[in-house]
Amino acid sequence: MSCTPILLMLLAYCTGYGTQPVLRQPLSASSSLGTAVRLTCTLSSDHNIGFYSIFWYQQRPGKPPRFLLRYFSYSDKHQGPKVPPRFSGSKDVSRNQGYLSISELQPEDEAMYYCAVGTQHIEREKEMEREREEEKDPDASGAQAPRAHIP
Repeated sequence: MSCTPILLMLLAYCTGYGTQPVLRQPLSASSSLGTAVRLTCTLSSDHNIGFYSIFWYQQRPGKPPRFLLRYFSYSDKHQGPKVPPRFSGSKDVSRNQGYLSISELQPEDEAMYYCAVGTQHIEREKEMEREREEEKDPDASGAQAPRAHIP
């Protein structure tokens, strides 16, 4: 029966049991119309952001969250449906942070912004599901994660 504890530990590891990543974002950020802003999402130090994709969502007042983008690396990123290129993602592995940059700020950019992380092996499937849902109903996306507000 000495194999049982090893099997249970392996099963716990494979199913994601253990410490979960914790994300922190500043409570608010602001900038003038026509300028740029960069929002920061910091991952807890017991996880390495190099192994995660960063997902960004925008929630305007009275609307559900909208998927903006996923960023893993410069060559592995995905822009959400109808999201303009002035929204871009990046990350700094040495600081364990992910970023959302918004250039040429517009009045409609005033919103809550949420970041989330996902590992590579499951996110492609989730990304395709999100796109299918948004094609059916553009306001159908949702997420629970830390947020920043741009007033």
